Amino acid sequence: MAYDWLKGISDHYDVVVIGSGLAGMTGANTLAKCGHKVLLLEHHYQLGGLATWFTRKGGHIFDISLHGFPIGMIKSVRKYWSQDIADSIVQLKGIRFINPQFQIDTTFDREDFTRLLIEHFKVPAETVECFFTDLRAMNFYDNNPETTGQMFARYFPGRDDVTRFLMEPIAYANGSTLDDPAITFGIVFSNFMSKGVYTFRGGSDVLIRKMTVELKKNGVEVRKHVLVEKILTGENNGKKHVTGVVANGRTIHCDTVLSNSNIKNTVLRIAGEENFTPEFVAETKAVRTNTSSCQVYLGIKKGESIPHIGDLVFTSEAPKFSSTDLVDLHTTSRTFSVYYPDTRPGSDRYTVVCSLNSTYDAWNNLTEEAYAAQKARLIEESITALEKYIPDVRNKLDWTEAATPCTIEHYTRHWAGTSFGTKFEGLKVSMDLPAQMPGLYHAGSVGIIMSGWLGTINYGVIVSNQMDKFLAQKKRTAEALSA
Repeated sequence: MAYDWLKGISDHYDVVVIGSGLAGMTGANTLAKCGHKVLLLEHHYQLGGLATWFTRKGGHIFDISLHGFPIGMIKSVRKYWSQDIADSIVQLKGIRFINPQFQIDTTFDREDFTRLLIEHFKVPAETVECFFTDLRAMNFYDNNPETTGQMFARYFPGRDDVTRFLMEPIAYANGSTLDDPAITFGIVFSNFMSKGVYTFRGGSDVLIRKMTVELKKNGVEVRKHVLVEKILTGENNGKKHVTGVVANGRTIHCDTVLSNSNIKNTVLRIAGEENFTPEFVAETKAVRTNTSSCQVYLGIKKGESIPHIGDLVFTSEAPKFSSTDLVDLHTTSRTFSVYYPDTRPGSDRYTVVCSLNSTYDAWNNLTEEAYAAQKARLIEESITALEKYIPDVRNKLDWTEAATPCTIEHYTRHWAGTSFGTKFEGLKVSMDLPAQMPGLYHAGSVGIIMSGWLGTINYGVIVSNQMDKFLAQKKRTAEALSA
């Protein structure tokens, strides 16, 4: 007899949260602290979405993909989670670029980037200052049509090397391209330039476990292995509104739903096209999913060590940066995220996660045999690339594994296996959702501004505050009608 993962839950909640990415978890936590009855449902056996981890035999713990975020993460985590969690956020200072055009070590902040642009790349100081000033002034609502490529051509004409230096790490961070609006680069880059790149010391497993404890302490009902199949609706004055969800075949009534699923999945699959206007459905379908990524996980044998080669090492054999080549199935551009023992205090283990940008179609259309062969190639080429910096690393490995956009789709159910959410137009659809269906809200990686750990946490807070106001008004209306 199958285990009942919903055993003991209530028939009605103020809020049902679909998915436990950082936006979903933060939204659930914020709403619970406001006094609402919250149920968080996650289809996977692990919470965290892409901010998660997995274990393998031999004692290996692997964080999924690259984890780097701006210093603003400290303030957000302290305010919306706890001081204890915020205290574990530390700066990554060993960031390296190694490619045919340059080899550079940097702390990845404005002061060091300014120095490198002037001293190494010989860009006039006034140009650098003007560039940074313009980036800081960028605003989502300005509707500036200039692309990132056009902006670079305006500031640094003919400088492929400068374009690579500025663009490559942001492409790894959020999937943006030279053809996307300049704002998709500018806002994220400016955030990092504030004080550099930060990560969570202790690993994603420690982070998510601490967040889970906080959720439960604040009264959130957390259930894993539960797939939300459908959002239920009622009708009032000809307009659909949320009444509940169907999860694992069971009906759960609620006043509001916060979907942390992909925005296209939320509207077109879980809520259903039939519940929205044709215009809104068309707008949702027009939202472009962002690209995805592959990872190669390399586990070092217990008792073995590797030298410190940097925390994030951006490597490539490509002669210059290309948004198209970066996601090619056979790209030579990869970033090594190295986990040393002090990354996980109390551990003596080393792991390396190699990330490569990719597209879903490149992997989803392969035969089973070709898929397995390409994954094996990915592992072998990544080890060979790492040997340039750690010559004896192959003999120190006792675990190798690869993940693709199809892996991401399987474990997160992200539309088209995206690891970066949607392009910038997804934010408008996400923000307009409650007006289309009262009681239905969305938070997650929509639009470049809301990408990454910091963006999704902050968006979870913004949306949960809107939901709190909606629930308060609903309560006041009910009380007035019963008076």
